[in-house]
Amino acid sequence: MGIVQSQSIKNTIITFLGFGIGAVNALFFYTHFLGKTHYGMVAFILSASNIMMPLMAFGVHSTLIRFYSNCKEEHQRETFLSFMLWMPLLLIVPLLIVFYTFYDHIAYWVIQENPAIKPFFWLIPIIGICMGYFEIYYAWVKVHMQSVLGNFISEVLVRLVVMGMLFSVHFDWLTKNGFIYGLVVAYLAQFLVMKAYAMYVKTPRLQFRLPHNSREIFGYSFFIILSGGVAVLLMDFDKVMIPAYRDISSNALYSVAIFIATVIAVPSRAMLQIIYPITAKLIGENKHDELQDLYQKSAITLQVFGGLVMLGIFLNIRQIYQLIPADYSGGITVVFVIGLSKFYDVILGNNNAIILNTKYYRWVLMFGLLLVFMMIGLNMLLIPPYGIEGAAWATLISVCVYNTIKLWFVVRKMGLFPFTVNTLKSFAIMTLVFLMFYFWDFNFHPILNIIAKSALIVPIYVFLNYRWRVSSEINNLIDHKTTQFFK
Repeated sequence: MGIVQSQSIKNTIITFLGFGIGAVNALFFYTHFLGKTHYGMVAFILSASNIMMPLMAFGVHSTLIRFYSNCKEEHQRETFLSFMLWMPLLLIVPLLIVFYTFYDHIAYWVIQENPAIKPFFWLIPIIGICMGYFEIYYAWVKVHMQSVLGNFISEVLVRLVVMGMLFSVHFDWLTKNGFIYGLVVAYLAQFLVMKAYAMYVKTPRLQFRLPHNSREIFGYSFFIILSGGVAVLLMDFDKVMIPAYRDISSNALYSVAIFIATVIAVPSRAMLQIIYPITAKLIGENKHDELQDLYQKSAITLQVFGGLVMLGIFLNIRQIYQLIPADYSGGITVVFVIGLSKFYDVILGNNNAIILNTKYYRWVLMFGLLLVFMMIGLNMLLIPPYGIEGAAWATLISVCVYNTIKLWFVVRKMGLFPFTVNTLKSFAIMTLVFLMFYFWDFNFHPILNIIAKSALIVPIYVFLNYRWRVSSEINNLIDHKTTQFFK
């Protein structure tokens, strides 16, 4: 348990560090050094590569974790690990053949509106392979309880390499086109460093035999490809569709807005890492009442934290956009729309964990496929007339429908409900604070304005939540810290 807690703390710190570096890259260096056109192309290429990643990995990154513990003998582990390394080639090879055989036909859909992408289109599957094999080797070290360095490579190292390349563009050591080609170098380096560390942790004796449970492995891997693909499509498909209808520079505006809105979900990522295993344990022990209690506590606690972050962004959004070039200001509406979709994810607490740890887990895939079809249709309908705002509304509508279906499913099938009267109290506090601060600003420099306004928002928001006892967990934490401080 000590190892798990220690690595969880380190991973949380690394995740926030990586997110901070990513914020500097996305909001300042990309916007000032690269320009909208090339930034838009980078967003398109990385999003398309990320969509291809589950196919290139063949779901092995999840399959490895799922089945490794079933290997009781050393020879079984050797056979299994070797199989995990060459299994993705069963999809990679035919996919590459199809991609490069029909390259012009595949590329035409995007290139007809943005021909500048054509020299870089071939990079997408290469980066996708690097991403896929990185995840495989990252899973490799996870099963040996060595996740910290892998998390550092994933969250920090690749962003530092990208930051270095952005500085190279700024000082004219690297052209903007060279930067885009350099993305292959960045993700190849990420993959190779991860592979080297994985081989250090455990070097297998390569074998070319099928494990005894290969049929089960293939079946699970196909499920992971589909479910993982759905999750990635939710995050990145809009950035792939926008260039099909609008100039590639629109993708840059959209990417900046998306990154700002995504901050709302960052606190929940760390908290859910702790909540997920507890959820699995309670379900395994059939403790319905305790699970209901956890469901409600996680939902309201995440709502309070997520609400504070969302207010911090919404109430300072004009000042945030004053810090980046003026021609990116068209994304403010997108921040609000996507921010609301992220917040809806947050307030459902451990909803996903509940479904995935029951016999109904395949329903998540069915709901996800429904969402993907809806999202594609809405993007095709809304992007042509409304541009990036249309893409944002397509995401919000799709996520609201998807989350509402999952919520209804948990309520109907398991008799669990996440909301209480405290949910309404929290919404009332957020509305009150928003109306208090949105319509005025200090006449300061944007950074000073953000600091001064936040210095008022945070204590008022925290006091109201504490006074109305919205979250017992947060109140207990405040009481404990206050007691310690005055000892």
